[in-house]
Amino acid sequence: MTPSLHLWLIPALPLAGFLINGLFGRRLSRRAVTAVALTAVALSFLWTLRVFAAAYGSTEPHVERYFTWIQSGALDVAFSFYLDRLTLVMLLVVTGVGAIIHIYSAGYMAGEGGYYRFFAFLNLFLFFMLLLVLASSFLLLFVGWEGVGLSSYLLIGFWFRRASAAAAGNKAFLVNRIGDFGFSLGMFLMFVTFGSLDFTTVFARAPGAPAATLTAIALLLLVGAAGKSAQLPLYVWLPDAMEGPTPVSALIHAATMVTAGVYLVARAAPIFSLSPQAMDVVAGIGLLTAFFAATIGLLQTDIKKVLAYSTISQLGYMFLACGVGAFSAGIFHLVTHAFFKALLFLAAGSVIHSLAGEQDLRRMGGLASRIPRTHVTFLIGALAIAGVPPLAGFFSKDEILAHAFERSPALFALGALTAFLTAFYVFRAFFLAFRGESRVDPSVHVHESPPVMTVPLALLALLSVAGGCIGSPAVARALGLAPLGEWLGPVFGSAARPLTVAHSTELALMGLSVLAGLAGIALAYFMYIARPDLGPRLAAAAGGLYRAVHRKYFVDEIYGAVLVRPVLLLSTFFLWRILDVAVIDGAVNGFGRHWAGTGEVLRHIQSGNLRSYAGWVVLGAIAAIAFLGLVVRP
Repeated sequence: MTPSLHLWLIPALPLAGFLINGLFGRRLSRRAVTAVALTAVALSFLWTLRVFAAAYGSTEPHVERYFTWIQSGALDVAFSFYLDRLTLVMLLVVTGVGAIIHIYSAGYMAGEGGYYRFFAFLNLFLFFMLLLVLASSFLLLFVGWEGVGLSSYLLIGFWFRRASAAAAGNKAFLVNRIGDFGFSLGMFLMFVTFGSLDFTTVFARAPGAPAATLTAIALLLLVGAAGKSAQLPLYVWLPDAMEGPTPVSALIHAATMVTAGVYLVARAAPIFSLSPQAMDVVAGIGLLTAFFAATIGLLQTDIKKVLAYSTISQLGYMFLACGVGAFSAGIFHLVTHAFFKALLFLAAGSVIHSLAGEQDLRRMGGLASRIPRTHVTFLIGALAIAGVPPLAGFFSKDEILAHAFERSPALFALGALTAFLTAFYVFRAFFLAFRGESRVDPSVHVHESPPVMTVPLALLALLSVAGGCIGSPAVARALGLAPLGEWLGPVFGSAARPLTVAHSTELALMGLSVLAGLAGIALAYFMYIARPDLGPRLAAAAGGLYRAVHRKYFVDEIYGAVLVRPVLLLSTFFLWRILDVAVIDGAVNGFGRHWAGTGEVLRHIQSGNLRSYAGWVVLGAIAAIAFLGLVVRP
């Protein structure tokens, strides 16, 4: 690679945007705030393109060391950036999709208060995410990891005067701390085992480590990844994150925070691949999460909540891919998912904008002719996530399912069933919002979003249509490029498991996955357009099962009863009222009261009367002589 690519510029530009808007934004015009934020991200994206062009053909990692960050005993951590092909992919997704979301935000947030604060936080979010993917060590990655958590807290709770938004921000922050604790323990064990936290050193020494230690490290890292990427059982923060503005939802769900967990597993592939037990756990958690979240998405009525559970489900697919050794397929789906999920969220935001803030699908309908550009782009995103060829989601999801079949036909069957459910609930949302009779409040003036919002939708729609071509061998080679999976090969090396199923089998699996998606679309059309009376009848027939799914299996209630309330009871009753108030405060206050009483008695000695003082001196002398007479014997 080129001796110096000045990688520091990529995160430094969004950081500069954050500092300018954060420090001076209150005194700047909205146009100036927008210009600062967009220019910072656009320049970061352009520099990423330059770096991509310079490093595209290189197969060796490129490290830029800037200074020694921590040096204490055996611990030597440099502040340096690590660039390989996986980093390049993540940089393009984060800066590219992030720039599009910034443009959209200028229109969506135009009438909101705290405009400068919003864009400052967006820039800060991108800075920490870029720091995360550029880090050359697990410790520096952890700094970006924690920074992303902080930024998500600020953005989810942006409308902090709303109690629900403040609670959602707190929930995201606290749940992620659980995962981060596991990540921290994994780093401690990693340092004890390898004597370093640097990627190059750790990965070189991993093959010689005990298998049990590698499994423990991998599982601890998985805890952190599950928290950040909303996998079972730490997924509960992500649906509540919809309390933030829609551009925040798109940024968190598509290009930044939730992809960090997948990136961590892929980056640590040399460790995970040496532990078959850890790989099985990754695949199992991913598949269960994908199916579980898809079932909850079936009955959601908030358009953003439908997409939230869709994100959890799609992240499960990515974990499934990594768990079966198809790391490149997992990253491929991360890329395509960034395109169509950002599109779906921003199109949902356009619907909400056109309906004056309405998010309930039951109060929509018939919007296709009234907001046609939003309608078309949402449809493209829905077709992409449903895996309809030749859109982006078809290529990446098909590759994951093929690898899953090679591992176990049962994995493929459950994955295909999840694909069916995905197509059903996404098109359920589409039909309820855009087709059928209008259920919109007559007082609402429905209007199409301005070009500053619809142009980003068009760009993402184009990427959702053509983005899958980067993974198709035939299309990629026709364009003179290497397919993404092949291009990422040097990153994963022996950790990746190549697909070995026969071509005819792969075509059959492809046909089954497409058929599952089309069946889900057809069922959604039948239930919500052709026979809209069928849904209530099925709900009544399902009874308790319907209520369980509609209430999200009562997971929040169970967590509240089993975890939250006991902790609150322990903290408020025992730790606060008994340990803190009665014991600690009681001891300190009792000690103070004792000496206050003693002082109250002694202060009467200080009367200011000379005869009184002389009397006390005489009494003191007598007492001293008596004491000496008792103690000192001739």
